[in-house]
Amino acid sequence: MPPVKLSGLRRRTALAGTALLAGALLGAPSLSGTATAAPAVYDPTWASVDQHPAAPEWFQDAKFGIYWHWGAFATPQYGTEWYPRTMYIPGSSENNHHKSVYGDPSVWPYNNFIDGARDKAGNWVQFAPKLKSAGGNFDPNEWAQLVADSGAKFAGPVAEHHDGFSMWDSQVNEWNSVDRGPKLDLVGLFASAVRAKGLKFMLSMHHLYNFTGYYDHVPAQPTTTLKKLYGQLGNAAEQQLWYDKLKEVVDKYQPDMIWQDGGLYLVDEAKRLNFLSYYYNQASKWGKEVVATYKDGFDTKGEVYDYERGGPAGIQSPYWLTDDSVSNPSWSYTPTLTYYSSAALVHSLIDRVSKNGDMLLNISPMADGTIPQAQKDLLGAIGTYLKRNGESVYSTRAWTTYGEGPTKMGGGSFVEPRAGTAQDIRYTRSKDNTVLYATVLGWPGSNLNLASLAGSKMDLSNLSKVEMIGDTAGTYINLPARNQDGSGLHVTMPNQPYSALAYVVKLTFNGPMKTSPGTTSGALRDINSGKCLDVPNVSQTNGTQTQIWDCTGGVNQQWATTSASELRVYGNKCLDVNGNGTADGTPVIIWDCNGQNNQKWRLNSDGSITAVGASKCLDVSAFGTANGAKVQIWTCTGANNQKWTRS
Repeated sequence: MPPVKLSGLRRRTALAGTALLAGALLGAPSLSGTATAAPAVYDPTWASVDQHPAAPEWFQDAKFGIYWHWGAFATPQYGTEWYPRTMYIPGSSENNHHKSVYGDPSVWPYNNFIDGARDKAGNWVQFAPKLKSAGGNFDPNEWAQLVADSGAKFAGPVAEHHDGFSMWDSQVNEWNSVDRGPKLDLVGLFASAVRAKGLKFMLSMHHLYNFTGYYDHVPAQPTTTLKKLYGQLGNAAEQQLWYDKLKEVVDKYQPDMIWQDGGLYLVDEAKRLNFLSYYYNQASKWGKEVVATYKDGFDTKGEVYDYERGGPAGIQSPYWLTDDSVSNPSWSYTPTLTYYSSAALVHSLIDRVSKNGDMLLNISPMADGTIPQAQKDLLGAIGTYLKRNGESVYSTRAWTTYGEGPTKMGGGSFVEPRAGTAQDIRYTRSKDNTVLYATVLGWPGSNLNLASLAGSKMDLSNLSKVEMIGDTAGTYINLPARNQDGSGLHVTMPNQPYSALAYVVKLTFNGPMKTSPGTTSGALRDINSGKCLDVPNVSQTNGTQTQIWDCTGGVNQQWATTSASELRVYGNKCLDVNGNGTADGTPVIIWDCNGQNNQKWRLNSDGSITAVGASKCLDVSAFGTANGAKVQIWTCTGANNQKWTRS
């Protein structure tokens, strides 16, 4: 993944020219090509689908997406999106509400919200939003414009929730939005509207739980059609329906991303693999790269892991995603929704990007297709921030540390968004490693200290300028007064020029950023392959084996030679001979620097690099030239796969 492979993404063939331009302008599927190292055809095996690039560059560049929990399940606008389940549980708030407003579920079942029926007061109740062009309140183009104005780069609907109602023109499920309810292909309308704004189109599928417990309080149904809605067809038939629905949305809408809810481990492994291989093969035919996310049942080799309402405490590799919402606890609209502050949502986005992730944010429209003003205001605040400071978010990559300050965010799933303070700083960097962005989550006053840029940590000899992003995108306020010492880089700030949710200081370097002073830093290029010594996925995990990869200038390819004869990457990890090994073929890994001999290296005049402890040479296995070829130690031979140059 240029410039740093945050997801282990293989390089892809670029398809340039007028076809690409036309596709982008028309909102057509991307023609960026598929990964060159991926198989021509994916087989339904882990060995095959694990070769799929999990997080393509468009996804790592996008950072922010929007989706919406909206469907028949939202019609009562009471409780949560789980109303179709809880209305059947005796004594629950939803059950009592249902009996009071509609009647006992035994006589007024959930399917009445789809097909329509009168409540106890005589009001007609049905999930049947009408387009504005037909006199209603629903306009998918207005939704898409709101999403685009928020700064989101990918968007789409919940295509089916646990309730079993498909929001598309389905031939495998008669409970769908074309044959029933609104009589509209809602997914199709959203796909067109989203793509018309130049955004990637995603959809989420929550349909697994339909037959694995959601309706466990619903009595046995009398007809096959009702059994299908309530997940009562039997496991084999339900699993086939699970697959058939996924195949159908893939074929009909060519989504750039399919998000799936948890519990996938309950699906037969063969069907999971059939879905992944089918989706990836279809994407290859479309000529674009796609994303499949998961909470369980897949793996990070070919898919992207999703943290529900949370994220990691620190930088996490491979690249990841969180799905969160503007409100809690319900994902769908109710009149009693309480919302997070705009500061909490913006700061959470900044924090997640700094830790190598994307954020997918949920909104909760009303049943008739109206988006509440409070939600519009929140999206507007995010959009205002991103319009000004988007260069520090979009197309950036995680730096060597995510940030500093007292406010801790993340740490797993179900960790609510929270606002930071003026003492909290989050870092991102440009792909070429020549620009560092320090985002301060509040106005710092006249003096800003960037502790992560202390003299012992960063060599700022090639720092060319320090600026603050101005009130208008693309404008900057010069910050010439700065001083580095052992506690950080001290920057003198101007009088507060404008009010914002966060402020970005931009540090521009002449060439790639350097590590601590007193070191020689740069890439190490293997002469035989012309590729660079590389830490996969910007991993900071002890024991990660090094490899060669196309030279990118990324921090995972910048090796500093220290006075202790170390080769350091990220400043705190050392090139290490695994287990103090001395045998030919012993892997060369990264590990916390500890001063032992298996972390000491000698750079020789002939270009070879000798492991001091083993007296053997740094070697590219089997004269490999492909991205990902492993690095090891081997008896010194003088061959080119053991010779390295600085670049």
